[in-house]
Amino acid sequence: MPALKPFFSFAMLLAHLVSSMAARRHMFMDTETNDDSGWDEGHATFYGDMTCAETMQGACGYGDLFKQGYGSDTAALSTALFNNGLTCGACFKIKCYDDPEWCYPGVSIVVTATNFCPPNYLKKEDIWCNPPLKHFDLSMVAFTKLAPYKAGIIPVKYRRVLCSRKGGVRFHIKGNPWWTLVLLYNVGGAGDIIDVKIKGSSTEFWWPMVRSWGMNWQTGVVLLGQSLSFQVTTSDGKMIQFDNVAPPDWKFLQIFDGGLNF
Repeated sequence: MPALKPFFSFAMLLAHLVSSMAARRHMFMDTETNDDSGWDEGHATFYGDMTCAETMQGACGYGDLFKQGYGSDTAALSTALFNNGLTCGACFKIKCYDDPEWCYPGVSIVVTATNFCPPNYLKKEDIWCNPPLKHFDLSMVAFTKLAPYKAGIIPVKYRRVLCSRKGGVRFHIKGNPWWTLVLLYNVGGAGDIIDVKIKGSSTEFWWPMVRSWGMNWQTGVVLLGQSLSFQVTTSDGKMIQFDNVAPPDWKFLQIFDGGLNF
């Protein structure tokens, strides 16, 4: 029987780790309840028009949000929510509430954080994006699903949810022979990324990448002429290894589908 103790201890540790991982992932699950528990309060406005042209690009480093699969259900976050870009890619469920004049009843939307709503410390009013306020500056298309555009600003309830994406995580490789910058997008699950490692087929180690800005990650390791693999970890602790995402003859500005998602 004493020989079983190490195995039992390992099994208990493994069970604890799995339980902890499940608990962190459950934070982002959207489970409907009959009350408003689990929701935080904030406000929402919109920017741009119904073409969503002004919502393209942005502080998270994305490009054409329609081509990248995000569409019009996007938001620029206030300082309190943006977290210096760490929240890029995260998904939020939002509903208008406590404003019977403007709210469309029983409607909620899921938006992806793709931009930053900068604070303005010179203004004395309409300072919705200043800390500590929690604010969503939605695309006009997304806003008008919750209320008519004439409302201008609405009170909302919101909570984090898992992101649902089609296809694999995508890797847009940029830079030059001495510096590689990779934009990751179409990330499912928690949506926001906390760690990226890269490995060339001729290198022995996984090299940690550094967040450049938003969802752009960089490295100074020379990797030309090698197939590229990635280890990507989202904020709920889940890691996926993407093997041989880019072939040895990859070129800068090419986009590769990792084939897997969270």
